Amino acid sequence: MEPVAILPQRREAVERYAGQTQPPFEILIDETRDVVKAYGVWHRIGLDAWNISRPAVFLIDRDRSIRYSLIGKSQIEFPGHEDILKAI
Repeated sequence: MEPVAILPQRREAVERYAGQTQPPFEILIDETRDVVKAYGVWHRIGLDAWNISRPAVFLIDRDRSIRYSLIGKSQIEFPGHEDILKAI
C-alpha cells in the first residue's frame, strides 16, 4: 500500500507546503477539484472557508474498491493513526 495525498489547492500553495514539510509520500494536486468532487468531499461553503473539501481518508485496494473511509464533518476531524493502521 502506498500513501498519496490529494490536495485541492493551487499548485503554488501545494509546492510551498511540500517544500517546507517534505512529506514521505507523493502529493497530487487537484486544482480543479474534480477528484474531491468525485469522492463527495467537496463543499462550496463551510463555516471557515469556501470552495474547500472536507478532510478525508480513503484506503483503496488495487482492484479500486474502497476498504476504509472517513470523511470529517469539520476541518479538524481526522481519524487517528491507530484507526488507519487497523484498517490496513
